[in-house]
Amino acid sequence: MKKRKTIRKIPLYLRILLGMVAGIVIGIIALKLNCSHLVNDWLYPWGRLFIRLLQLIAVPLVFISLVKGLIGLKDIHSFSRIGGKTIGLYLITTVIAVSIGLSLGLLTRPGNMVDKSKVEHIQNEYREKAAEKEIIAAQSKRQGPLSFLEDIVPNNIFNSLGDNSKMLQVIFFALFLGIAALTLKKDRIAPVVQLFDSLNDIVLKMVDYVIMFAPYGVAALMAGIVIDFQGDSSIFSALGVYALVIVFALLFIMFVIYPVLVHFFTRLTVVKFLKAMYPVQLFAFTTSSSSATLPITMNVVENDLGVSRETASFILPIGATINMDGTSCYQTIAVLFIAQALGVDLNLSQLLTVIGMTVISSIGTPGIPGGSFVILTMVLMSVGIPAEGLALILGIDRPLDMLRTAVNVTGDSLVCAIVDKKKM
Repeated sequence: MKKRKTIRKIPLYLRILLGMVAGIVIGIIALKLNCSHLVNDWLYPWGRLFIRLLQLIAVPLVFISLVKGLIGLKDIHSFSRIGGKTIGLYLITTVIAVSIGLSLGLLTRPGNMVDKSKVEHIQNEYREKAAEKEIIAAQSKRQGPLSFLEDIVPNNIFNSLGDNSKMLQVIFFALFLGIAALTLKKDRIAPVVQLFDSLNDIVLKMVDYVIMFAPYGVAALMAGIVIDFQGDSSIFSALGVYALVIVFALLFIMFVIYPVLVHFFTRLTVVKFLKAMYPVQLFAFTTSSSSATLPITMNVVENDLGVSRETASFILPIGATINMDGTSCYQTIAVLFIAQALGVDLNLSQLLTVIGMTVISSIGTPGIPGGSFVILTMVLMSVGIPAEGLALILGIDRPLDMLRTAVNVTGDSLVCAIVDKKKM
């Protein structure tokens, strides 16, 4: 019991890092002793189980988060007056962040440093999925230019909920349901609000449990990957460049893009905004949680930036749920890195899918440490990339998670200041 309690006292990110190191060591030892089959037969399946758990909760998480975010608004008038403007700004900043991530990922191509001959089995899995998608795409072309609408609007939501590849249909239904609920009187939807609040808490607890299993899942995945790569070290050099690209992209958003928007669209000076944001960014960096940082953010935005309480109390909670500029930028680079590492060439249609899925799915990313794992799994699957590729980046995710959370809360505060100025 004491040993178990001691392990729990170790921060999760350190446990994941230790799991990554343990997996690498186990893989190397297995190669040296010529017993790779033991890792593939008895250890690697636990890593694939971890991936399946992430896939399991992806659809419920996105669906419930989206509906909860929409029905949490006061009414349809609030949505159209302030909510529409707020969500519009959040989407604009998210698109900017995704574009920056996409540009840097395509320009630097850190995944190309990986020896592609070491991941043939994952490449074969991708080719099988790509072939299926090509058949579907060919059928769509014969159906006409607007046939893609049929892929967005489901004819049976229960079928869509049971298929991770139909996430766009789930998102459409969630938005449709949430907006329809807003048109009804508050007392009529009170039970539904309470239901989705409870479901959201339950799903977040499920995410906690899955993430607690992450150190063991990462260890199993890394051991399998070392076997697949035959001990090749190119992946670690590529990871270093990958991390630097993400850090540069996030700092560029925080200290270039946001100050420009502050200067042109708010009443604040750039110096005042950045100085006020420092404690918020520091707290977000420490906790890696937009939700945990929310009380600090609201206090700073109201008292230091001079935003009205009405605006702050309405916009910031929504931002903690749907505005994830840092996470969106990171996810775009991560998807490109994994694709490049596996030797997968994404075409224009797939790149547009990555952009669209990243922007939309960022709304469903929980504001807790490790929450982006689930959404990233979904984005990978949307373009047919095997979710096992996620193992390549999990070991160094925590410090990047800390930085992107700081970007997320800064973006929330920026949009709040812009909307409050327009309201004046």
